[in-house]
Amino acid sequence: MNVNKVIYGGDVLIDLTGDSVSADKVLKGITAHDKSGAKITGTCTFDSDTSEDTAAVAEILVGKTAHARGSKLTGTMKNNGAVKGIISTVAGEYTVPQGYHDGSGKVSIDATEQAKLIATNIREGVTILGVEGAMSGSEDMKPQSKEVTPSKEAQTIMPDEEYNCLSQVTVKAIPYVETDNSAGGKTVTIG
Repeated sequence: MNVNKVIYGGDVLIDLTGDSVSADKVLKGITAHDKSGAKITGTCTFDSDTSEDTAAVAEILVGKTAHARGSKLTGTMKNNGAVKGIISTVAGEYTVPQGYHDGSGKVSIDATEQAKLIATNIREGVTILGVEGAMSGSEDMKPQSKEVTPSKEAQTIMPDEEYNCLSQVTVKAIPYVETDNSAGGKTVTIG
């Protein structure tokens, strides 16, 4: 026999008759008594109100489950684990794939390009990615000195093939020659 109401000395000590508790409203594994006084064990498996949750399946890892808005959701978000990327050009970019990342992935500058970032390859006074340049610009320079004589035609003065620059170009004076001529005067030859 179940007891659902206790009166002692005219006072009601316990009255379960108006209670609305039922096993499906009590969390799973918790015991209580219903309005008849019978002992019940809860069967409800949810532990919070999910009606205002905003999670979407694309925000839950693939294969994992969760509850939102009163429904069970199965995730579709891709597990990328440790993604890796290489940037090999100055304008290179790495597009991070959508999904979950475990935090151990890395994006780096290509090793071949990193090897080029040495002080002697960078102009003095310039710092690139933390490497301060030490190149003065005159390394391996083989200059040539030249003399040219003006002419009526334009001239482009370049170093000879075995040189890589000009250290100095001397432009000679325009040739000027006076000679006596048969008429008793002077002939002036310029150039």
